[in-house]
Amino acid sequence: MNSINRYFVGHSLHFLTAVTVVLFLAVSAGPAISGEYKALNGVTKIKAVFDVSLGSAKTAPGVFWAVRNAYNDQAIKALPEKPEIAVVFHGPVVKLITSNREGFSPEESKALDEFADMIRQMKAEGVTFEVCLYAAKVMGIDPATILPEIDHVGNGYISVIGYQAQGYSVVRIP
Repeated sequence: MNSINRYFVGHSLHFLTAVTVVLFLAVSAGPAISGEYKALNGVTKIKAVFDVSLGSAKTAPGVFWAVRNAYNDQAIKALPEKPEIAVVFHGPVVKLITSNREGFSPEESKALDEFADMIRQMKAEGVTFEVCLYAAKVMGIDPATILPEIDHVGNGYISVIGYQAQGYSVVRIP
């Protein structure tokens, strides 16, 4: 009888531990499960293209931190299919995605290094990056200095239009 009691007590403790862990996970994941984002009701996959022209070295890392957090959010990760994210750079932002730090203060250069690191991390996570070569030409940027994680396209607007035609939601970052 003693060994039977130990068996049930031992297994009961394992069961209670498992229930506690499951409840903890359910509570911590609560917002995603409970529908924090009503806009995601019925959504199985997110496809977004970020149309970026912002040209501030100081704000770029913060903006891209928010972009990265959007596709890494638990509510997005809980969807049945992996998100597809693209970023198209055009306009003044092209100056921020090169290895050339000429004309930038030491503080701005540090922010640009953080921005470049974030782009590398996001690329490793599956984000597609494209730069408009027309904008690079207008801004006087040598395409050879553009970060290697970024694909070159002739016209960034055509890319944005193409992504939108494929069902991507367009998010403008002016």
